[in-house]
Amino acid sequence: MIRTRSETLFARAVKLIPGGVNSPVRAFRSVGGTPVFIAKGDGSRMVDVDGNEYIDYVCSWGPLILGHRPAPVIEALREVLEIGTSFGAPTGREVQLAELIMECVPSIEMVRLVNSGTEATMSALRVARGFTGRDLTIKFEGCYHGHVDSLLVKAGSGMATLGIADTAGVPASFAATTIALPYNSIDAVEQAFRERGDQIAAVIVEPVVGNMGCVPPAPGFLEALRELTRKYEAILIFDEVMTGFRLALGGAQQRYGIKPDLTTLGKIIGGGLPMAAYGGRADIMRKIAPVGPIYQAGTLSGNPVAVSAGIAMLTYLQAHPEVYEILEERTGQLTANPPAGVTVNRVGSMFTFFFTDQPVTDWESAKRSDTKRFGEFFHFMLDRGIYLAPSQFEAGFVSTAHTERDIAQTVDTARDYFR
Repeated sequence: MIRTRSETLFARAVKLIPGGVNSPVRAFRSVGGTPVFIAKGDGSRMVDVDGNEYIDYVCSWGPLILGHRPAPVIEALREVLEIGTSFGAPTGREVQLAELIMECVPSIEMVRLVNSGTEATMSALRVARGFTGRDLTIKFEGCYHGHVDSLLVKAGSGMATLGIADTAGVPASFAATTIALPYNSIDAVEQAFRERGDQIAAVIVEPVVGNMGCVPPAPGFLEALRELTRKYEAILIFDEVMTGFRLALGGAQQRYGIKPDLTTLGKIIGGGLPMAAYGGRADIMRKIAPVGPIYQAGTLSGNPVAVSAGIAMLTYLQAHPEVYEILEERTGQLTANPPAGVTVNRVGSMFTFFFTDQPVTDWESAKRSDTKRFGEFFHFMLDRGIYLAPSQFEAGFVSTAHTERDIAQTVDTARDYFR
């Protein structure tokens, strides 16, 4: 494929924007080559600035569960633009969205809207510390919870992709408030609580990891987190920024039958626009200003444009439960019969092809993948019109816009690589 215009735009961008991109993984550093600049998207497809078309399995890193430009969201945006984009004052739409969230995710008794997943996790941690009067947080190696200072310790996503162990710019005192443990290790969590249980405010976890590639929880792992946090009176936070409304209408907590104390949401909740939320037990959430002493605020929080897109998205998903059956079927077709030397992890419509012949259950096993070979595979697929995440350590996503024909084309193209 010819990508002259993408190359020209990238040459301009690197002079103006760090690395030429506004989020690091987009730079193609781990796979090599020049990032593709997108001109438009529709359904399951994207078209770049050179006119090349791709079947898209990034889906804006998860939000586009109905594909690009879904009719309910586009119509909602047309309507809301007639009234305004931001007021810095309450609107009825915020109440409507809050009610929808609570209907979909029963563990959420009160909710606060924010603007990004990072803001949601940062706020949830502050609330957990304020509620418990404790300072320490347990997180898991390879899990990414946004670029919150204290959580950029053995983080996944772009940190894993770029090989950055712990970022510069985070004071050691911030990092010292975080205990990083191996994902899926109940023993490690039990030991941490035995040693420092009276200091641990919260355990935050991606119930299904999407930021070191897709890694599901081992049987009993989430149940153990629930039991231990309850025993030691710590807060269990499910980071469902990625999994919320994707693995089920009620997210991973519905799929696995676990009720966390707090939940962070993002991506799908905004219908493709920047929006996120955090919520949970009412007694915890009532500690937030203006009714409590824990401060959090945001000028654009609950802006009518993003809220309208979110309402349209959640209303559609609530009215069409068959969405999740379609996603299971399509993603199952995509990931069936992996070739020798490749391990496929899949939960619902999240998946990753790991270039290793060993099971991937945590960060240690994920990073044994052959990243060079993945890069070769990525470019082979890209040059044939299949757009995958440009990193071995990111999950892929399927939308309802992906047709059986899209899946068959993708599978046939992948088979050509392994011949």
